[in-house]
Amino acid sequence: MVEGLPPNGALARKLAGHHWQHQEFMTADLLDLIGQLLTDFRNANKAEKAPLQPYPEPVWRPEKPSAKKKRKKQKRREAAEARTGYLRIVAMATPEHAEKG
Repeated sequence: MVEGLPPNGALARKLAGHHWQHQEFMTADLLDLIGQLLTDFRNANKAEKAPLQPYPEPVWRPEKPSAKKKRKKQKRREAAEARTGYLRIVAMATPEHAEKG
């Protein structure tokens, strides 16, 4: 019954959680890349003592709330792994500064 529905119809928007199609995501990617290229060009041609310009913020994209939670959880996990690795290196290099645990 739902096989013939359009890919940008109400049901598809409800399931995706947003109304963006592939074209909008590609446009957002292009805008991000152009911003990075412009920043690279400005940094390559800046005065010698001028500070580097940071990359611009990425263009907003819609996402499901669950994707945001997954990304946050992944960042927390990576931070914990990095901390564990750092403590292992400190313990090997300088045992007197290792955390006693």
